[in-house]
Amino acid sequence: MSSIGGTSERAIVFCVGAVQFVNILDFMIVLPLGPDFATALDIPLSHIGYVGGSYTAAASISGLAGAFFLDRFDRKKALSVAMAGLVLGTFSGAFATGLGTLMLARVVAGAFGGPATSLSYSIIADVIPPERRGRAMGAVMGAFSIASILGVPAGLELARRGGWRLPFIAVGVLGAVLGTYAHAVLPPMFGHLALARQRRFGRDLLELVRADVFLSLLMTTFVMAASFIVIPNIAPYLLYNLGYPRARLGLLYLVGGAVSFVAMRGVGVLVDRFGSARVATFGTVFVSVIMYLGFARVPPVFPVMLIFVLFMLAMAFRNVAYNTLTSKVPLPAERARFSSIQSSVQHLASALAAFASTQFLSELPDHSLVGVNTTAYVSIVLGACALPLMWTVEHRVLARRLPR
Repeated sequence: MSSIGGTSERAIVFCVGAVQFVNILDFMIVLPLGPDFATALDIPLSHIGYVGGSYTAAASISGLAGAFFLDRFDRKKALSVAMAGLVLGTFSGAFATGLGTLMLARVVAGAFGGPATSLSYSIIADVIPPERRGRAMGAVMGAFSIASILGVPAGLELARRGGWRLPFIAVGVLGAVLGTYAHAVLPPMFGHLALARQRRFGRDLLELVRADVFLSLLMTTFVMAASFIVIPNIAPYLLYNLGYPRARLGLLYLVGGAVSFVAMRGVGVLVDRFGSARVATFGTVFVSVIMYLGFARVPPVFPVMLIFVLFMLAMAFRNVAYNTLTSKVPLPAERARFSSIQSSVQHLASALAAFASTQFLSELPDHSLVGVNTTAYVSIVLGACALPLMWTVEHRVLARRLPR
């Protein structure tokens, strides 16, 4: 096991995973809490997408801005600043008084959470060689599952016992603790600076104007939009359309997250062995089947628990394969720059999809949502559009590594 600055690869992956756990939990906890804060703040359930979209829209803008300068700084210091801003935004959410102030708090969180994500993936790409990167990406993305297994159920229980504001405070405290830990453990990372500082400001982005980058960003657009046309509305759909008890919502995320966590580690190995495109194709077909059987078909074929678990499992296949593939697109000195642009595109696509979902949905007097089946069909189509792009990008990445 190699090391950088005296810190082992494993320790670096663990620190990045801890940072991503807080970052993902900060984003994830808001969506299942939607029915709680919507009721308390008199927000229509069909408008929950605006709350999720405000975070991702801000993350998109900050990610694009970061593309101009992140490669010129020590990765460790940049990540510490991003985490401090994320904690501030999270705490602010606890003091929201309505839709407007809650969206403003989420804008602050997103403005720092977006760069935190791109920096995290850049650190992994800098430290872990390509032949082991699938496993490392699977481990870091396991933070998503841990957030589901531990964070979201705990947050939902805190909200049930102490009100919807309490989870925001708890995540803010946790972010401050883990952010401080990562700052203490991560070594300074200057390896990319020598080449990055030789580059001129305007030329930095022009060098990313090439076919593999463009196709990768287009692929990103379809993958993220396919997910976030549905994700912001899952909790109200399960509670009010399918009658799932609010008291058991934490259990739902616990089981779904546990399955996803185990799957992500295994999917990373499959990606390293069979390639991203093959695994992503399986994952996309899997997601599409669950979208139809669990969200588009009325009534759903499966019970709520099985729908959610299969959805999380299918997303694990597609997302690990997709993230591993995109990590191989940029050259070493371009990684933070590329990751910032990719993060911007990811969040912009997520925001637009979340905002679009509010246009497809309407709320009935019993709080059930009309139009969920439409969002499911749109998700299936968007996911299908990403598949040929995945195969093309992987082919180009592999061709670039072959000797000429």
